[in-house]
Amino acid sequence: MKSKIELFCTVGPASLNKKFLNFSKNNISLLRLNMSHLSVNQLKKQIIFIKKHTKTPICIDTEGAQIRTKVKKNIFIKSGKIIKIHKNNFFFLYPEIIFFKLKPGDILDVGFKNLKIKILNRKKLFLNCLVVSSGYLENNKGVHVTNRNIKLNFLTDKDYEAINVGLKNKIKHFALSFTNSTDDINKFNKILPTQIKIFKIETALAVKNIEKIMKKGKNFLIDRGDLSKEVNLKKIPIIQRKICKFGKKYKTNVFVATNFLESMVENNYPTTGEVNDIYTTLEMSAKGLVLAAETAIGKYPIECVQYFNEFIKFYKTEK
Repeated sequence: MKSKIELFCTVGPASLNKKFLNFSKNNISLLRLNMSHLSVNQLKKQIIFIKKHTKTPICIDTEGAQIRTKVKKNIFIKSGKIIKIHKNNFFFLYPEIIFFKLKPGDILDVGFKNLKIKILNRKKLFLNCLVVSSGYLENNKGVHVTNRNIKLNFLTDKDYEAINVGLKNKIKHFALSFTNSTDDINKFNKILPTQIKIFKIETALAVKNIEKIMKKGKNFLIDRGDLSKEVNLKKIPIIQRKICKFGKKYKTNVFVATNFLESMVENNYPTTGEVNDIYTTLEMSAKGLVLAAETAIGKYPIECVQYFNEFIKFYKTEK
């Protein structure tokens, strides 16, 4: 008999409603609250609202060691343009400590719409930068420094507050974003000794340390989106297979996220490629899959979950 295949769904404007939450009861294993897009006050309110309408478990997904943009207006910027990254105004980066860690020559890969920026020089209140690849500058998008690793705290101040809120509300599941080392795992386990922890693999450093990391935890999630910004996109299928093999070897649970039903953000049916992706991922013995934009901001969050569950039934029958 095959073990249950789990489905995690990210909660957002499309799914934070009574209809979806009632529907989640028998169709979703875990509801994910992403701290990269929530304030602590929003987290408190959402936990109360979710618990009022469903008993589906909640997972608080930390921000972790990631740089993000903060801008007042989303704009398209052409290559060759000189722009400024400010210390704490107009366009700046979060956490704010990153302003002092960047240096001339650093290349920033911003978001998922091709924008790349090179740091030219530093002034007291801003960094002069050259846009080397045209793209959209949008608020709260991930930023990857492509030419070197910059050490950040494994949790942000907001993460610590979110964890305290979770514990007060008896949340049992927590995810550590941008897990890079066994030290990160040990520190997270110390903070949450009895809770269920999920360690997210989404950096090149994590891939480098993957076997050591997987000896230290029980649950791992491959975030193919952020990982694809740190390693060549062509390597993602290879890395996914490698991690799933280690999951079998060390008897750990491996979950996979990003783009499974991305077309269903706009359409009420998947593509052939998406269906094949789900099938091959399950063939690798993934414990479960994660829907993100599909249920957070998509037009068809319930239909996405229904399709996934129908496909799981088909998959088990065919196998």
